[in-house]
Amino acid sequence: MPNHLASESSPYLQQHADNPVDWHPWCEQSLALAREQNKPILLSIGYSTCHWCHVMAHESFEDEATAMLMNRNFVCIKVDREERPDLDQIYQNAHHLLTGRNGGWPLTLFLTPDQTPFFGGTYFPPQARYNLPGFGDLLLRVAQAYQDRRQDIDLQNASLRQSLASTSPMPTEGAEPGPAPLADALFQLGQSFDPEHGGFGGAPKFPRPGDIAFCLRRYAAEGNGQARDMAIHTLKKIADGGIYDQLGGGFCRYSVDERWLIPHFEKMLYDNGPLLGLYAEAWCCSGDERFREVAEETVAWLAREMRSPTGGFYSALDADSEHEEGKFYVWTPPQVSVALAADEYAVLARHYGLDGSANFEGRYWQFHVAQPLDRIAQDLGIGLAETHSLLGSARAKLMAQRGLRVRPGRDEKILASWNALMIKGLAQAGSAFGRDDWIVLARQATDFIRAELWRNGRLLASWKDGKAHLGAYLDDYAFLLDALIALMQTRFRATDLAFARDLAESLLAQFEDRDRGGFFFTAHDHETLIHRQKSGSDNATPSGNAVAAFALQRLGHLLGEPRYLTAAERALKLFYPHIAAQPTGFIAFISVLEEYLEPPQIVILRGPERPVMSWQQELASEFKPATMTLALPNELGKLPGRLDKPSSPAVNAWVCQGVTCLPAIDDIGALRQIFASGNKAPKLM
Repeated sequence: MPNHLASESSPYLQQHADNPVDWHPWCEQSLALAREQNKPILLSIGYSTCHWCHVMAHESFEDEATAMLMNRNFVCIKVDREERPDLDQIYQNAHHLLTGRNGGWPLTLFLTPDQTPFFGGTYFPPQARYNLPGFGDLLLRVAQAYQDRRQDIDLQNASLRQSLASTSPMPTEGAEPGPAPLADALFQLGQSFDPEHGGFGGAPKFPRPGDIAFCLRRYAAEGNGQARDMAIHTLKKIADGGIYDQLGGGFCRYSVDERWLIPHFEKMLYDNGPLLGLYAEAWCCSGDERFREVAEETVAWLAREMRSPTGGFYSALDADSEHEEGKFYVWTPPQVSVALAADEYAVLARHYGLDGSANFEGRYWQFHVAQPLDRIAQDLGIGLAETHSLLGSARAKLMAQRGLRVRPGRDEKILASWNALMIKGLAQAGSAFGRDDWIVLARQATDFIRAELWRNGRLLASWKDGKAHLGAYLDDYAFLLDALIALMQTRFRATDLAFARDLAESLLAQFEDRDRGGFFFTAHDHETLIHRQKSGSDNATPSGNAVAAFALQRLGHLLGEPRYLTAAERALKLFYPHIAAQPTGFIAFISVLEEYLEPPQIVILRGPERPVMSWQQELASEFKPATMTLALPNELGKLPGRLDKPSSPAVNAWVCQGVTCLPAIDDIGALRQIFASGNKAPKLM
């Protein structure tokens, strides 16, 4: 019989709907049941494309004997961390406080009926191994401890709640932001940089797009060659590694090794959006055509495998297929050779490392760039153009062959925050490469969110199968506002500006901490949980507080709205002591600090539509991250704030910063000359 998850829309919860475990969703009825029966809660948090979540499900949650122990002793609650990041953040932090270790997924916690965790971990095997207790034995021990040691548990719970409360930042007198964290962050990144393989730190190695973007911004701001080289080298190594899908495009979540060779095979929308934007920016900095290829292949993958007919983007692809991690992606030499002509195989095998040893589980090959094509052409005695052609035909054949395999599962819920990250990436890449079709994809996703997830001045977080639900979180508002500002710099639409203003107003009304500054992760009318998060540090995605401050600061400058600037400043000052103490943990806030210390340049182009858009496209290929360029055809009429420039029979450009604007410029050569020094406009203040 299905359990209480059968009617849930989350693909992750649906995966567990037929478990013999009597799973409940997180809701007041489930929590009330624990209180009424005086049973502890077994809280399991995961997501649909998580490999170790699948492992624990097959080993324990599908096992009748284990399910009997769970059902007898606990109220069992399943949570999709992607739909409920509020719960995931709280209980990941609680896990760290309880165990002193970083968390992950699956997250397994035991809660008293008042929602406070008293014991937990992540993955537990069915029998004791990996220095972990067997899950069945653990269930019995935890149930017994709950009966015999309630007083000790209650004392621990009170201490845990106090510790969670103490994690909220408090205003600090004299916390006036200064430039020191910019240099400190770059120094710290330099110290952890891997000069051989790129990236920061060792295995497991995550792309960390925020760190790479910061390096590129430092290059643009001060011509720092070391910062540029760290970013470009890292992006090249990622593009050549197995973390990048060499056949189909798109990036996996992280590499298990320091060389970017073997990925954790799940593909998440939230990684691919920022990385797409980064490769476009890196192309603007370097002109490296490999970066253009990566962007084109990634958008092709996005349109082919991740786009809903509604225009929104699905959340993720699973790491597993047929219960094996990576099976869809890896190859053996016989599988490849039988599908290719001999000359095609000769090129592809050398290029992707099939002529070397197996690199995955001792028997499979994960493609990575092992030899460059120019060396292969020389070794084979053929022209470089022919080598490219042979590789292209070989890849096409293998893609067709791979398409016959059992595909990884796809999580088809559409999340506002993750879609926003992709909208921004598409806007950045579409602008840089002059790809109107990519901008159309970004617009259509935006229009979908506005039509399906924006209700009565409030945003909803998740949509699937025609149903939108769950009040949106800070990240949803902040990331979408930031994406709209990026989208307005491609093909300006008054509807996008109106949506941005509405989002900003709702963000301030629903999330701002009016007493201390900054923004709560949940809205003021959200359900009461054991803690209300307000964090400024980055995780897999950038800090919602930082992105909210950045976007409000930019919108405030565009519209001349002091309330937005004040809210951004209060958030920056609240977190500034933490930024100064640990700048690489607050990289998203560093961009807020940069534009607080020196307001962004605003370039307004006004005139007839075709020449205005031509000017904008010429400027878009130049890397100017501290500049916002908006092309406003005469047909738009009167606009608010900085955008209120007069119509003109020919293109006029206004370059503004802070409260000052240069006189109108009617020659693009003169405008480009303004930006020639240091890749940015002159200081006007």
